[in-house]
Formats: sequence, structure tokens, C-alpha cells
Amino acid sequence: MMFFTDQTQRTIELNHFPERIVSVVPSQTELLFDLNLDDEVIGITKFCIHPDQWFRTKERVGGTKSLNLQKIIELKPDLILANKEENTKEDLEALMQHCAVWISDIKNLSDACSMIHSVGEMCNRRSIANELVSEIRNQIPVVLPELKSAVYLIWNDPIMAAGTDTFISDMLPYAGFSNVVIKERYPALSDQELQTLNPQYILLSSEPFPFNNEHRLDYEKRFPESTILLVDGECFSWYGSRMRLAFPYFRLLTQQLTGN
Repeated sequence: MMFFTDQTQRTIELNHFPERIVSVVPSQTELLFDLNLDDEVIGITKFCIHPDQWFRTKERVGGTKSLNLQKIIELKPDLILANKEENTKEDLEALMQHCAVWISDIKNLSDACSMIHSVGEMCNRRSIANELVSEIRNQIPVVLPELKSAVYLIWNDPIMAAGTDTFISDMLPYAGFSNVVIKERYPALSDQELQTLNPQYILLSSEPFPFNNEHRLDYEKRFPESTILLVDGECFSWYGSRMRLAFPYFRLLTQQLTGN
């Protein structure tokens, strides 16, 4: 018998290392792939787009906030990997009646690295997980770039931004930005509120809302005092093994903005 404590301080019980895993969080699905758990993963969500071969071949169990509970139960998983923010409390509590549910709760880089370590330990991939975390930590800059004030938008109508206690906000300084949104979680902002914040940069994320160049042009007209940038949302918000790609992306972004 093995016991593991998740990031909400719940303890789950496993009789053996998991052999049938359902992941209902895209970034953690990609992590499972990079931990070489191809045979063990039997179900993913429709938003688990990485890796592409899993997206095309693995059983899909609904969306992150609209899980097909019956399908998941019929798959008979011995472990479900979930997230406090991305999944609903009601869905997870229903699934807990049938199998072990390990829930991540990630607000910063340290939480993300801890999650990778924990998943590696649970899934008998401790060595690979340690290597992943070392690779990520070795890319973290010793000195942060000069910070520019910014608002990071995740949704368009209504306008929604990443607040202070989010993983996105914790990652922004590594790309040279300081979050000027002082509200928690993901507050909705009116045009007037965004103008009052007066950020040097408004960052339009590629996900969950797919901001594109038309949106950029629209925001340039509405907020002429700010520089509008389209940014890779996965690099700012995916807290699994994708972080290996995030820091090189941040460095490139910083170089483009500073000309250095």
C-alpha cells in the first residue's frame, strides 16, 4: 500500500504504481508523455493537444470543465490526475467515489516543480521527473530582465486578465513583465479599468481565448497608449514539462523587445 498527498493536502491510497491513468489537465497530460507513460495513460481531455499522437489516438473524456464522468468510470482508471483550477469540484468529488484522484494546485514555479516530482514518484518515474525539473531550473535566469508593466489577457468578451495569485503572474517577470493587475484569480476588466491600469504592454494570449492579429489591431485602436503583443499562452500557463520550452521563449521575447 502506498500513500501520496496531493497539493490540496488530500491523501490518496494506491495498491500499486498506476497502470491505468486518466489525465484531465492538458499540461499534465504532456508531462505524462515526457515521463514515458504511453501504455499507462488511457484517457485524456479534448483539450490535451500535446503530444499530437496522443491527441489523435487516446480516448477522450470530455473537456476539462465538462468531463464525461460515465466514460471515465467505465475506463476503470486506478489514478486520475486533476487540477483544482482547471476542473470542477463537483466532477472531482464524483470521481473520488470510484478511484484515486490526485489534484494539483499550482500558483507559482515552485508548485509546478513540486507537482512534477510528485507525479514522477507516484508513477514510478522519479528519475525522469528529477531530470525534467533539473533541466527546467537550469534555464531560469539568475538575473531577471528589466520589468515592464503589463496586463495579461486570457479572454476577450468579457475582457479577463490573469490576477496576482496565478501561475501566469508568477511567470511574467521571467519574460520581462510586471503584472499590474492587483486582483486575485482572473478578474473581468472594463475598457475603462484597463485604461486606468495604463500598462506599458497588453499581452494577448493564444489560449484559452485564441487572440489573433485582428484582435491585436482592435486593441491597438482602443488602447493606443499600450503596446499590444500576441504571446504564446502555453509557455506562460502550462506548468508541466512544457516549461522546458517556456524559458527559451521568454529569452527570445525579451530580445525582440529590447533589441539585445
